[in-house]
Amino acid sequence: MPLTNSPSRPGPGPRTEIPGPAGLPVIGSLLDLRRDSLGAFLRAQREHGDVVRLEAGPPGLRSVFLAVFDPEGARQILATQAANFRKDHPIYEEVRQGLGNGLLTSQDGDYLRQRRLVQPLFTKQRVDGYASVVTSEADAVAARWQSAGGTVDLVPEMNRLALRTVARILFGLDVEAAVEAIDRCVPFLSDYVIRRGYAPLKVPRGWPTPRNLRARALTAELYTLCDRIIAERRTAAGRGPAATPDADDLLSLLAAAGNAEDGTLDATEVREQVLIFLLAGHETTATAMTFTLHLLARHPEEQSRIRDEICRVVGEGTPTAADLDRLPRLTQAFKESMRLYPPSAVIERRAVAATEIAGFTIPAGADVVVAQWVTHRHPALWEDPERFDPDRFTPEREAGRHRYAWFPFGGGPRACIGQYFSTLESVLALATLLRAYELTAVDRDVPVAAGVTLQATGPARVRLRAA
Repeated sequence: MPLTNSPSRPGPGPRTEIPGPAGLPVIGSLLDLRRDSLGAFLRAQREHGDVVRLEAGPPGLRSVFLAVFDPEGARQILATQAANFRKDHPIYEEVRQGLGNGLLTSQDGDYLRQRRLVQPLFTKQRVDGYASVVTSEADAVAARWQSAGGTVDLVPEMNRLALRTVARILFGLDVEAAVEAIDRCVPFLSDYVIRRGYAPLKVPRGWPTPRNLRARALTAELYTLCDRIIAERRTAAGRGPAATPDADDLLSLLAAAGNAEDGTLDATEVREQVLIFLLAGHETTATAMTFTLHLLARHPEEQSRIRDEICRVVGEGTPTAADLDRLPRLTQAFKESMRLYPPSAVIERRAVAATEIAGFTIPAGADVVVAQWVTHRHPALWEDPERFDPDRFTPEREAGRHRYAWFPFGGGPRACIGQYFSTLESVLALATLLRAYELTAVDRDVPVAAGVTLQATGPARVRLRAA
């Protein structure tokens, strides 16, 4: 049944006046969105419906955008009418200026060319070959936890595990330098992009403010790191296979990618893809693993059931890519954690043509957000939506659900190219850790905020006991 703002909406045709919170005098919803944008979106849906207008900032500097929470509306924006909704939103422009025009931000012919060149690197066969990197890094975490004093904070632990894993897959043996630089640079740059993307008035990037200067220095450091490793790879490749022992790392494959139609990626394009993979490939996976483990630590019976499944399937061996389909309960828990804590909580677009969505006209030029955080909690789609319940993701229940009731990896022609990679990495790492330890939650609730990806803003501590 379609979801609309009003079941008794009068008159034929779409409405042009979109409801929304009045907010405070002068500044509208600015404070609510700054304090807790995800909570503000949830309240907006509950109080005003599935298409909502939000305004923030004083007159003359006011940001106005439309939020869409209806799953069919999400399908239109991301898939069936994706051409009407482009990545011209200020957030993507900020990412473009900071990290370049990689797959996350490119559009039109640039995007299609890059996608064709990069897609062969993310085939199932290729990704399955990285399973041993995932499990070796997870084994190292499990071994280190033996001396962790009985309690660990999953937020930094999973962030470092995901970062080391993606850095090894990208850079091969150059992981240490990459991890140290990324761990120091990316959090500030992510915050910088979000603040600028939603600011009603932006200080030009060229002005020598403290934040601009720091962002410039950190970006230059990441550029230098990537350019050095790319140059080394290309020099080694010119000396033949014996000089490139890590020739299967993703960077080497990117540098070698090419076809008759699209040519190859130049050094700048390779760097831009690498930076996007580092950002999107480690933060999103870290979030997914953190909250899967934390939710299972809060639900010991479900954790025990999943550990039994892991021991039955994997035994004393090392989890492999072939085990992915043999761990359905763990995969269901992973999906349910991404329902409650989608690593990409909000997707931004700009309408370039007027489009009717859920009974309302979205005008051309409007900034639009699709909020997985809200749609994944929509009471018309999910019974008792705040409850953790992996049974929601049995094949039968998934088949009976709207395709865009759950879309943590986006959808349509811009769906995440690394969806299978993220799933494989997460499930194998989770299997490794859950087989080794029983987890009990110390922190009941973990506060979060929407950055470029979903960010935990407080600890997610668990007590460990060897299983």
